[in-house]
Amino acid sequence: MDAVQVVKSSSPPSHEGIHIVRAAIRLLAIFVVFPGTLLIWLMMPTNTYRQIWLPQIRLKASSSTYLGAEGGTILVYTFPILFIAVLGCVYLHLGKKLNNHELKSSSSSSSGTKKNRFAVWKQPMLVKGPLGIVSGIELAFFVMFITLLVWSLSTYLHNKFKNITTQSAAKHHEQVWESKLDSAALVLGLAGIVCLAFLFFPVARGSSVLALFGLSSEGSIKYHIWLGHLVLAFFTAHGLCYIIYWAATEQISQMVIWDKVGVSNVAGELALLSGLFMWATAIPRIRRKMFELFFYTHYLYILFMFFFILHVGIAYACIALPSFYLFLVDRYLRFLQSRTSTRLIFARVLPCETLELNLAKTPGNTLAG
Repeated sequence: MDAVQVVKSSSPPSHEGIHIVRAAIRLLAIFVVFPGTLLIWLMMPTNTYRQIWLPQIRLKASSSTYLGAEGGTILVYTFPILFIAVLGCVYLHLGKKLNNHELKSSSSSSSGTKKNRFAVWKQPMLVKGPLGIVSGIELAFFVMFITLLVWSLSTYLHNKFKNITTQSAAKHHEQVWESKLDSAALVLGLAGIVCLAFLFFPVARGSSVLALFGLSSEGSIKYHIWLGHLVLAFFTAHGLCYIIYWAATEQISQMVIWDKVGVSNVAGELALLSGLFMWATAIPRIRRKMFELFFYTHYLYILFMFFFILHVGIAYACIALPSFYLFLVDRYLRFLQSRTSTRLIFARVLPCETLELNLAKTPGNTLAG
């Protein structure tokens, strides 16, 4: 009887602890790690970062047994994003343990107010325009990205151009406009890397990063399109400026040089060609009429990223690799999920020329017939 009474008097487990942990994870990711990463991105074009911060980071990282020479770059650019992704996985895993009934019963009036405040950011803020329907969260990230891009371009150009004088150009046997063209070409490439760093986040459908920030892949795919345009526009301008510079300074032979150390020009040209093929097939008219051409041509992103890494080296590649790595993980997981087979019961063509498939339900899967 005592045992029975204990069982009856025991209350259902509370999920208050899970709510606290999830709130702490979101606060840590959004208000600590993300602002720190954003600060690094804002400081990256400045002389303070290149002359003071980065040498100290590399010095401390190179002394580590595990990080090595490029450890500082990996630590600054790659680790924060992957750490946010891990936090997002834990956040989503804990969220699956909470059903709607338990969420309502465990939420107090104060916590409900906080959720409503966060939900406001998910409401549409813009409904007309080139980006379509834009929520408050998307608008905030859009403004931050445009600010970062404009800041990076202007700061890079200012720092490069202020050191170019008639005397400095004469030391390299160049005119002032040629030296400025050389610097502008480099800055355009750096701006393209900034855009490339965010290119693969929207297309990682199962990304924990998007879910942690209240975004979805379906709603963010339009930003992948615009980022793709920006990436290839900057990289194309980057390549054209260097070709003009080499032609003006009688160094056109640089186009066929593949340096084993430093920047490989041939690898950059191959990466750009791969990107231009993808860009051409992404034109709306071509994409709609020849979707298979668009779809299969987009697999050139493998060559694009491969030659991009060979072109810039691992140090600059680490800036753009985190989102690409998360995209590859997502692609691999979706590949494993697609290997799940099921049995086809019957198929028929309806009078409206629609194919109806009736599939057997397998344990653990929900399939629509």
